[in-house]
Amino acid sequence: MAGISLRQAGKRFPKGQVAVENLSLDIADGELLVLVGPSGSGKSTVLRLIAGLEAPSSGRIFIDGEDVTDLPPQQRDLAMVFQNYALYPHKSVRENLAFGLRMRGMAPTAIDERVSRVAAALGIDTLLDRRPAELSGGQRQRVALGRAIVREPRAFLLDEPLSNLDPLLRTGTRAELALLHRRLSATMVYVTHDQEEAMTLGTRIAVMNQGRLEQVGAPLELYERPATVFVARFVGAPAMNLWRDDEGGQPVTFGVRPHDISVVAPGSGEMDGVVEVVEPLGPQTVVHLAVPGRDELLRVMVSGTQRVNAGDCVGLRWPNDRVHVFDANGGRRA
Repeated sequence: MAGISLRQAGKRFPKGQVAVENLSLDIADGELLVLVGPSGSGKSTVLRLIAGLEAPSSGRIFIDGEDVTDLPPQQRDLAMVFQNYALYPHKSVRENLAFGLRMRGMAPTAIDERVSRVAAALGIDTLLDRRPAELSGGQRQRVALGRAIVREPRAFLLDEPLSNLDPLLRTGTRAELALLHRRLSATMVYVTHDQEEAMTLGTRIAVMNQGRLEQVGAPLELYERPATVFVARFVGAPAMNLWRDDEGGQPVTFGVRPHDISVVAPGSGEMDGVVEVVEPLGPQTVVHLAVPGRDELLRVMVSGTQRVNAGDCVGLRWPNDRVHVFDANGGRRA
């Protein structure tokens, strides 16, 4: 396996659209780094730059200390897994897994041994004689992962590989992928727009916005100390509550996470609000409240056993040390 580094990498398309701007990022050997951000944030372009599928407009790219900026994809020894599986429909699972190894001229006995080992690790060893059309979505995704793993590349690049799966299957496959990363100690760069997926999978998370890197760090670091208003809104569900105010004559943005707010008797908290919407989620309930002077509803997460009804007037309380403060103009953490 190998580490990956981008140094002031940028990508500008012919019509002037800037997809990635001045990105410097180090991905450690054996790390699972998740690139997360909304549609159009540049995360998939970063993956394509690493893979060599896009040429950078500026900057350099290194794999295991080697400058690969001008190398074609086939010389970078990376394996990509896409959301659409990209399996050969006329080939069996065994043939799909073995194809890349045959193209490299590996001995048949060595191919059989490696295919069998990887298939057993992924739980698809009983499917080796089936074709993709005979598999479920989760099984096809594991075959796509297996085809990448058998190559034993320097690093894996995964572009929203679970987005086509239904929610239950997606959760199970996500757990399998985390276990697989731990077992292989492999370098993985994983792209997703799903911040929950990023929080549960990543060793570190890199948050992208409009081609720029907003923040990179461990999942809890991003949740506990978001560096910008954008990260505060994007990381965490429900999103952080934010409002502008004056602090010492200077405009600032305050933020409090829904989990840090308690519902109390009216007049006994920091402010009062009127319950507009109640969303029961089983063990927890999301409460949306109208607060005087605020255009947006304020969100609170309470225990599922706490009875709150639409129309109730309640007080809202939070600890001072759970308040986040950002510069109102630049959006950076104060």
